Amino acid sequence: MRILAIANQKGGVGKTTTTVALGGLIADAGHKILLLDIDPHGSLSTWFGIDPDNQALSSYTLFQERKELSYQLVKRLVLSTQFANVDVIPATTALATLERQAIGQDGMGLVLSRALALLADDYDYVLIDTPPLLGVLMVNALAACHYLVVPVQTEFLALKGLERMVNTLNMMSRSRKKALDYTVVPVMFDRRTQASVTSLRTIRNTYPEQSWPGYIPVDTRFRDASKAGIPPHLFDPASKGVEAYTSLWHWLEKKFKQLESTPSATPLVASKAGAVS
Repeated sequence: MRILAIANQKGGVGKTTTTVALGGLIADAGHKILLLDIDPHGSLSTWFGIDPDNQALSSYTLFQERKELSYQLVKRLVLSTQFANVDVIPATTALATLERQAIGQDGMGLVLSRALALLADDYDYVLIDTPPLLGVLMVNALAACHYLVVPVQTEFLALKGLERMVNTLNMMSRSRKKALDYTVVPVMFDRRTQASVTSLRTIRNTYPEQSWPGYIPVDTRFRDASKAGIPPHLFDPASKGVEAYTSLWHWLEKKFKQLESTPSATPLVASKAGAVS
């Protein structure tokens, strides 16, 4: 099981769209996937028609029951969707209270690692949609994942958010056995504006090894797909945005295989013995 986190410390950069778009394409390729929503805003949950204001069982339950985690408990949180190979663990607005609750509590940083390890035989991929804040939820996602996707809007302010995210990764890597591999994905690119063109150039020049060579264009069909509650590739498979995400998925798949074929690499898989880090 490969665990991907989609994260950025800036909001409004397309994390949820990237999570749903990639997840849908991965599922369409025949892989069983779990979409894990840990953002208190619950945008991913809402995309699939799940109300984050009215969830008795959610990703928040993992933290509530962290001392009693079991396969049966985690499976109770999983909701099936109408789409083949796609399951969801929804968010709830109660997640916003975790920062205060985490003060002085032991074991809060590895809750997702422990929970997802229990599902290792059930899914090929887990994609984690994260909140735009450095806190216990972000730390959990970074500790649990094998690979990180960082969507970055092609605008000046988003570049500052990327800088903060990379600083966080460098800090987190010091507590891991192996530095976390990541890919920066330029999103909402508008070739008609100089700001987008300049920002894209800056991203590629500043992070040449980590930048995906493509970009996700501005595409209003993403908004339409979310309103309809359908993954983008099923809503409009011919859209420019879907074409771009398809290219990203194929690129990432090759990247994963390259990393796993490197003799010194840590396998990008989790087992029930525990998540690889």
